[in-house]
Amino acid sequence: MNEQIRAREVRLVGPEGEQVGIVPLERALQLAADVDLDLVEVAPMARPPVCKLMDFGKFKYESALKAREARRNQQQTVIKEMKLRPKIDPHDYETKKGHVVRFLKAGDKVKVTIMFRGREQSRPELGYRLLRRLESEITELGYVESAPKQDGRNMIMVLAPHRAVKASAVAATASRGGPRERTAEEPAATVAAESAVTSESAAAGETGTTADTSGQ
Repeated sequence: MNEQIRAREVRLVGPEGEQVGIVPLERALQLAADVDLDLVEVAPMARPPVCKLMDFGKFKYESALKAREARRNQQQTVIKEMKLRPKIDPHDYETKKGHVVRFLKAGDKVKVTIMFRGREQSRPELGYRLLRRLESEITELGYVESAPKQDGRNMIMVLAPHRAVKASAVAATASRGGPRERTAEEPAATVAAESAVTSESAAAGETGTTADTSGQ
């Protein structure tokens, strides 16, 4: 910027984006001083380098505002987890399905895990049917991002919200002042664990972010 520029001549761009042409550095600096602006090198690798006349302080301020606005409106990708048993009773199933619906409406992905125990491991079709049932009942809100697959004693399926649902969640979050700040090191599993509630508590009317408990 300004006297820090080392090139002998530069391709100059005016404050409104107009092309001035190739001029000696001294001439470009004089033009900047005449209009009380900075000479900023915007393409140093070009030959000759491209410089623009601008108010650099104002440029930095406006860039910071745009970055802050982008962060405020950014929807963090969070994966919630819901665990079920293949022989879950109807009441627990409806409770857990309600949590899945709430997560999708909030714009979050949901990892649904069917946990097999003992002889249940010989009946994977039970878990597959349960996941397909859940899929059919949330089609208005989301879709299957990762199809059901066996992982040891568990069967896992990942649901994701439809684009329109997620857009509505982003708009609602922005109107409330933006999402909670999270550090880059904070894993999604930690977020889910922090807000875990039991299905019994959820049925009793307690509010929570996730219900990460297995059905009986």
